[in-house]
Amino acid sequence: MKQLRPELVSAFIYLSVSLVASGIFLAVTIVGDYTWVARAGGAVWIFLLATIILMPIVIPAVRKRLGQKG
Repeated sequence: MKQLRPELVSAFIYLSVSLVASGIFLAVTIVGDYTWVARAGGAVWIFLLATIILMPIVIPAVRKRLGQKG
């Protein structure tokens, strides 16, 4: 069986969580009186910040979980 690559698994996890956070932001702002530019800009900002915050947390956790050093 081929071994999982921790960098690909990590990227899938933190990008998925970032997309979900961005989607939640968009869903919440639909109710308010915001322009689509503000909604899109906020969603991109949330995606970028979540990605930056999650990268250093998720990568070591996945490496540890998969039993690999890096």
